[in-house]
Amino acid sequence: MARSEHANSSTPRSYAADPQAPAQPARNARGASRGRLPHRLSLLVGLACLAIAAVSLPAAALAAPNVTVKAKILPVLKNPASPKGGSYPKTGNILGAGASVEAQMTISGTEYGGFPSPLTGVVVYLPSGTKLHPQGFTTCSNAILESHEVQDCPKKSVASPKGEVLGVVSFGGTRVQEKATVQAFFTPGGKIAFFTEGREPAVLEVLSTGDFSGASHPFGQKLNAVVPLVSTVPGAPYASVLSIKIRVGAAYMKGKKLISYGTVPSKCPKGGFPAKTELKYLSGETSTVSIKVPCPKK
Repeated sequence: MARSEHANSSTPRSYAADPQAPAQPARNARGASRGRLPHRLSLLVGLACLAIAAVSLPAAALAAPNVTVKAKILPVLKNPASPKGGSYPKTGNILGAGASVEAQMTISGTEYGGFPSPLTGVVVYLPSGTKLHPQGFTTCSNAILESHEVQDCPKKSVASPKGEVLGVVSFGGTRVQEKATVQAFFTPGGKIAFFTEGREPAVLEVLSTGDFSGASHPFGQKLNAVVPLVSTVPGAPYASVLSIKIRVGAAYMKGKKLISYGTVPSKCPKGGFPAKTELKYLSGETSTVSIKVPCPKK
């Protein structure tokens, strides 16, 4: 679910060229002599044959945007809403320990009016042996999240500090960059919601939802998140995403035992933990990036 409006009271207008609009027919040349008409006809016939041949060829696929992905395994914050509260000891990039994950993605391309095609989905594959424990975590209701009143979510339902999103939006008749925040929340059914909020130059409120499922080797779990399209001006191009950075993870104490939402695998393959990210776009293209996250030093 996405909501957007302009930061000021005016309603700028934006015009976007239709890439599917047919070309205007060329005007007929005047003064052609009858003696050259057969040659013109043969030329037209030849061009028609070439056009038919071109239509029969498969269309060239659009190039997917270029994507870079970085990931770190970090300690679990005592207060996920704020890194200033410190982290739990003996968590982080330690075999079998609780941990949070910081992911950073950058997207570049010119497929959509000089910018990357709008993002519609993100799939993140976690290494085999990763354990998830959503039980016992406080959740924020779907009703609150869908109303975008996330300040009313229980504090213990927060799954991350506020991360960063850089995008491109339509404002007036131009495309401009906008910085926004993104924060994760635990939701019913073991799912995770991501709330993105921007204030300038356009007011943005975007809710994305994701859920976990099993994945084939060398992965164990995958997060599949749906990203809604965002329009800041009626009829204008949708917003494009240029970068995302977020740290997700939480834990709670059950007696003297720390219960972490995510746990590092007990073994690390040579070369590092395998991970993979798939980004899906409005164009129908998909960018796939595979990385290795360094094994623990100890």
